[in-house]
Amino acid sequence: MSLEKCASVEANENMLQYNGKYGEYGGSFIPPVLESQLNKLAEFFDSHVQKEEFQKEFISILKHYVGRPSPLYFAKNLSEYVGSRIYLKREDLNHTGSHKINNCIGQILLAKQMGATEIIAETGAGQHGVATATAAALLNIPCKVFMGEIDAARQALNVKRMELLGAQVVTTNLGSRTLKDAVDAALMYYVENPSSYYLLGSHVGPHPYPKMVGYFQSVIGKEARQQILEQEGRLPDSIFACVGGGSNAIGLFSGFLEDQEVEINGGEGGGSGTYPKTAATLSFGKPTVFQGTYSYCLVDDAGNPIPSTSVSAGLDYPGISPQHAALKDSNRANYYPVTDDEAIAAYKLLSKLEGIIPAIESSHAVALAIKLLKDKNKLAIVNLSGRGDKDVDREF
Repeated sequence: MSLEKCASVEANENMLQYNGKYGEYGGSFIPPVLESQLNKLAEFFDSHVQKEEFQKEFISILKHYVGRPSPLYFAKNLSEYVGSRIYLKREDLNHTGSHKINNCIGQILLAKQMGATEIIAETGAGQHGVATATAAALLNIPCKVFMGEIDAARQALNVKRMELLGAQVVTTNLGSRTLKDAVDAALMYYVENPSSYYLLGSHVGPHPYPKMVGYFQSVIGKEARQQILEQEGRLPDSIFACVGGGSNAIGLFSGFLEDQEVEINGGEGGGSGTYPKTAATLSFGKPTVFQGTYSYCLVDDAGNPIPSTSVSAGLDYPGISPQHAALKDSNRANYYPVTDDEAIAAYKLLSKLEGIIPAIESSHAVALAIKLLKDKNKLAIVNLSGRGDKDVDREF
């Protein structure tokens, strides 16, 4: 299968929602000032994304600029250590070092065609911010990236990268000063400046964002499915991804949703492993309306959202994708909390075994695979959604 086929996403009942819903989850809960803007965006996305001109430019950039398809690498040393055959989907080898660039290229192409003059975005680990700044530089459009003060401090390298790429990094001291608060700050700016284009980076928020992000990230699952069939002659027994908001995970999962024999597993930011010091939304949260959509969220006894806690800035978010919520409730996917200590151990282990330094976010998926696949002699794919350069200076 060609990259063109992988990147050009066809309608799939399990992947795309209708009227902004995945089962009972999703929808759009937004201020009236944004309603017409998001309705316009939804209509524009549906009418333009499959046009030949858009597809040609999108696929060309993915191939010649991003470096797709990303390799599916057999991790021999890790496999021997675990006792199962483990492949790594190398999204860390994309330009900018993560899966985030897939979505940023797609959305900024749409924004340019809609006549936008400014891009705004939020970021936690900084990877979405770097990808947004990169795509904005490539496509010659100004951008602002909102980031919580704590995340800006623990991901200082990515702040420097964004600024070098020409983006204005706006830090916020709202709330817990992490990803949730960056989203709040970006949304407030968007309400005041509705002519801007808000490039949401994860599979969350009001319709049509989950639909769009799922579309642009589904290239991961399509490639991985083709590659494992070519290399092993069969589908994997299971697949793994880390889950914060949910974009890299839904990207991989979308390629295998209809294959009931493939077990789907998501590793959440478990923090200390106990509520409330956690970011494991699907493990400890409850359904509620949060930041424009209806899905699971970490809440207190009164039903109010509470701050999340995780060593990983990219997973440190109390909400979750509405599609992941639906997959959990239908038992099509399994979600597990992975503690900070487990993720750090996997971060160090993969670096030493394979010479691959994973992002601390992706390390949650590696840790979960090690735990569930130990001495099982199974075939599996782990989505290595980002590289760990940004985490090397941290005190783990």
